Amino acid sequence: MWQKYPRLARTHVSLAFILLWVCSTPFIADSLLQTIEQPYISPNDPSNSAEAIVVLTGGSYFNAPEYAGDTVSSTSLERARYAAKLYREVKKPILITGGAPLGNYLSEAQQVHQVLEQELNTPVKWLEIKSINTRESARYSYQFLQSQGISRIYLVTHAWHMPRAKQAFQAAGFEVVTAPTAYTTRYNTNILSFIPSANALENTHIAMHELIGMLWYRLKS
Repeated sequence: MWQKYPRLARTHVSLAFILLWVCSTPFIADSLLQTIEQPYISPNDPSNSAEAIVVLTGGSYFNAPEYAGDTVSSTSLERARYAAKLYREVKKPILITGGAPLGNYLSEAQQVHQVLEQELNTPVKWLEIKSINTRESARYSYQFLQSQGISRIYLVTHAWHMPRAKQAFQAAGFEVVTAPTAYTTRYNTNILSFIPSANALENTHIAMHELIGMLWYRLKS
């Protein structure tokens, strides 16, 4: 294009550079995530009561040398920490859902189970270890909890993941009380909020992944 259509080529390069800059700025990335995050609702409100806590896992930290094997990722750890807090507040049984999507020998649910019981002193009643994505987590969790007479749940996951997760769990048959954690917050807005960074570009990727995922779920439904 640069040889045959130099004006058009310059336009494309300029637009690509501007779009990459915008998507790499913390202000835009954080704003995108905040757009899809739902407001926090206190589980202590009687109208928000549920029968069980379902915790979605969020990846593994593979071959961790300091833990002598696979363990939870930072994402899974954040969800486990909030699940422990929620358990202390509502005293409902916990189900952890998450298989081994990359083929690791220990499922993500088992990894979170270890952290909750051994490090956070929080009992876990059930594990679902077959699912490899959010839709399967919803389907398998419903199949199991339905046999226990449970249909209304607290759903624990990241705030940016909650809209898609809620959509999947409601489609599976659950009544969902959202229990999101790890909201996108900002200490202040300054010049650094508009300087590109790799971390901001990753957050933009997360936001776009969730938005496209929600659209795909609607089309599949």
